[in-house]
Amino acid sequence: MDSSTTVIAITIAVALLFDFTNGFHDTANAVATAIATGALRPKVAVAMSAVCNLAGAFVSVAVAKTISGGIIDEHAGIRPPVILAALAGAVLWNLATWLLGIPSSSSHALVGGLIGATVASVGLQGVNGSAVVGKILVPAALSPLIGGLVAYAATRAAGRLRGPEGGGDAAERGAGRGAGHGAERGAGRGARAGQVLAAALVSVAHGTGDGQKTMGVITLTLVTAGSLPAGSAPPLWVIVAAGLTMALGTYTGGWRIIRTLGTGLTRLGPRQGCVAQTSAAAVLLATSHLGFAVSTTHAVTGSVGGAGLATPGGVLSRTTVRAMLVSWVLTLPAAGIVAALAVLLTEQGAWGQDATAALLLCATLAFWARSRRTAVTARSVAPETATA
Repeated sequence: MDSSTTVIAITIAVALLFDFTNGFHDTANAVATAIATGALRPKVAVAMSAVCNLAGAFVSVAVAKTISGGIIDEHAGIRPPVILAALAGAVLWNLATWLLGIPSSSSHALVGGLIGATVASVGLQGVNGSAVVGKILVPAALSPLIGGLVAYAATRAAGRLRGPEGGGDAAERGAGRGAGHGAERGAGRGARAGQVLAAALVSVAHGTGDGQKTMGVITLTLVTAGSLPAGSAPPLWVIVAAGLTMALGTYTGGWRIIRTLGTGLTRLGPRQGCVAQTSAAAVLLATSHLGFAVSTTHAVTGSVGGAGLATPGGVLSRTTVRAMLVSWVLTLPAAGIVAALAVLLTEQGAWGQDATAALLLCATLAFWARSRRTAVTARSVAPETATA
């Protein structure tokens, strides 16, 4: 195997590692509220989400084309070693925020890595600024706001339609206490069923959006290596590999971020959780169809926050909101800086690329070992009424 083939193989392997981290990092977006309200048991939730993620990977390739040929200029002299450096920045940011339990954007970590590595290698001319602004930054700012407003309005409307006896979270959690709560119990079961369907829809939307980002990176690698013509759609084997890897990552759980998004931001009943998930899914599916690389994390977090504020007595945790906002602001530059530094190593030749892959593997194992000191499991996120 010559050096060019080796770097392509390493880059694809690291792209799939990013896809795996994306899966467990963003599982919370689909299932955290369903687990928190008891609509789904934790392990059942992640299994369902994994299957739906895989299905979503086959829905569209619009976002993959945005990544592979929209953000980075394919003709600017970008080579696979640069993409390898970009992926290193994205993977390390994903692992760091996962360890801290902070819901941050895997999508923006990837974009930040691509931008940082490209600028360090060929300069600003290698980045399509208009695409970054129009398809990354503007949707990043608008998606949580739109998701939050839709969820807020829908939650308030659902509360008015149901009437004051609906009672919000307390009534729903107490739905099974006595024969006099038969109506509330039935409504609670219906809301939980709706929440399961909404969680499945968000999982499909996540596979449609985030699964394509890895497809786009692998396709970009093949294009820059001359194995595919510019503007190519992802080959079938790329779609299958990315979909399966993300599904496997999703199935592992990502319990730390599930705990944060399920109960650390706000507390929702089944009805509010159903509204939040449905609102997020609508935003994600619409933006994926348009080819916008929207963060699932941003859309879901905005929707959960909007539903929480619309709930009588609902509040948002200032500490959690502050941590998420800081991470959202830092994601692009942090991943970009790490990727730019990694370029200095990957462009040294075969030994540099091998060293980058080895260092990334060591860092991944170190993050995993550190996480075992304060392990968070399925039992840690299961509500009292559910079992792991």
